[in-house]
Amino acid sequence: FSNSSSNGSGGRCSLCPQSPEVSFCPLSPEVSPCSQSPEVPYIVSTTYRTAYHFQPPRNWINDISGLMYYKGIYHNFYQYNPHCALWCWGDIAWGHSVSTDLVNWIQLEPVIEPDNPSDIDGCWTGSATILSGGQPVILYTGVSRDNCQVQNLLFPKNPSDPYLREWTKAGNNPVIQPVVPGLNRSCFRDPTTGWIGPDGLWRIAVGAQLYSYNAALLYKSEDFLSWTRVDHPLYSHNLSNMWECPDFFAVLPGNNSGLDMSVSIPRGAKHALKMSVGYFDKYLIGVYDLKRDAFVPDTIVDDCRLWLRIDYGDFYASKSFFDSKKGRRIIWGWSQEADCRSDDVAKGWAGIHTIPRTIWLDSDGKQLLQWPVDEIESLRTNEINHQGLELNKGDMFEINGVDTFQADVEIYFELTSINAAEPFDPSWLLDPEKHCCEAGASVHGGIGPFGLVILASNNMDEHTVVHFRVYKSQQKYMILMCSDLRRSSIRPSPYTPAYGGFFELDLAKERKISLRTLIDRSAVESFGGGGRVCITSRVYPAVLADVGRAHMYAFNNGSATVRVPQLSAWTMRNAHVNVENG
Repeated sequence: FSNSSSNGSGGRCSLCPQSPEVSFCPLSPEVSPCSQSPEVPYIVSTTYRTAYHFQPPRNWINDISGLMYYKGIYHNFYQYNPHCALWCWGDIAWGHSVSTDLVNWIQLEPVIEPDNPSDIDGCWTGSATILSGGQPVILYTGVSRDNCQVQNLLFPKNPSDPYLREWTKAGNNPVIQPVVPGLNRSCFRDPTTGWIGPDGLWRIAVGAQLYSYNAALLYKSEDFLSWTRVDHPLYSHNLSNMWECPDFFAVLPGNNSGLDMSVSIPRGAKHALKMSVGYFDKYLIGVYDLKRDAFVPDTIVDDCRLWLRIDYGDFYASKSFFDSKKGRRIIWGWSQEADCRSDDVAKGWAGIHTIPRTIWLDSDGKQLLQWPVDEIESLRTNEINHQGLELNKGDMFEINGVDTFQADVEIYFELTSINAAEPFDPSWLLDPEKHCCEAGASVHGGIGPFGLVILASNNMDEHTVVHFRVYKSQQKYMILMCSDLRRSSIRPSPYTPAYGGFFELDLAKERKISLRTLIDRSAVESFGGGGRVCITSRVYPAVLADVGRAHMYAFNNGSATVRVPQLSAWTMRNAHVNVENG
């Protein structure tokens, strides 16, 4: 392997990508023109379009805006520009797709478009709630001409329609206005799914930026029509960046069943408060104090760089919902393109949603775990298996027999010794991406790097590496997981960082570290340590467009031998995702 970057952008190891030039949080009504850019032949190749991830046939998508299971149908409402492949001020509507299995989707007509004074400059993110009696409703942020952000209500025209094809905006919109002292009215958005508060009334939280702090403002209602602000926020912090897309849900330690927030929560449950901030989705674990009607984190961490993340890669604006069909909580998020805006216009589409994930709380009550929903395994075919492999320093074992561009790979790495673990520096937690750059796959270590090389060209000019390193702190072992894209493409335009995150593992009891990686052409999702760290990446290798074949390897570049007791891989068939004409 080589640490050197393969293009001009690949050397950056930054938390905040410089490209694409898309603003998550536009604060001024400057229109981004949806004009055609000069043709970019290589990016127009259909090989970069995913085969089993969620995306519309064409145009721009971003935040997941509402999820629900209703009358046997899964619904995904999402931010959508029906006119072009760019985020354009004033054009954002709500796309709508339905599914029976979370894998195959049918695109329906947009449910709302900007056509009222309270949303004339955009129908932005919101959430769906199933009320008592089974009535679905939607709350969403509307943007008025003067960039005043308000919360609007939406009802289905025909609740007996399981597809919920038509919706009606409430006559009293906006139902919540930015009349909070010190509130920046252009940073007041993204209402959560509703839950039942200690007084039996409905609660929601809305992300907000105030003069001296950011908060999830708390509102209550008896009928979901008239809302009153509670005199204190659900939670607040002096972060400089606004909290977007807050999510608030209950979890039981060590129990992967989901909890329905519209009914009473059992004793012993904890709560997770998630917010999208600074290009990442971060979260806190704590309790919902019923007396104070507030979220209280288990641990107060002032430096938000140390907050845990839902995903450590290209993943933002996630939304969760309770799946009443299978009694689980499911979360998924938006993954933006990592090429430039002219490329997006040329290929005619931009943005995908990640594979839906079951999410639950680890048995120690400290960390959320995630795993792709079981339904995605219905796409598996051509299974190959290897057992009893042994990887010494410098070894690479090629994985053949599957489509390396559309694959699901599960590997268990077993450590033969933990004595070679290098000392852990706690300062690395502040910037794991930087440490992944400094400790890449070519840098020999004690235990690791070991992992998976994917989308590799014949001469290794292009390759993406997902790997682990094991470190010893004073009382525990810390595992670094990296998804290194710095050599992922020889193309000049894609953003190619090294993503990374740490997780704890009790190696004295369990010597195995698991890795699951879903490869879907330009999308790569990896789950390390049973879902303790998840990393989503976007890659655009020339080998995918030009050659149509790539290599995949299990490898070890550490001093300690690593065994592979089990390696399984499958080719993934195409899903039917919003295929035009059904």
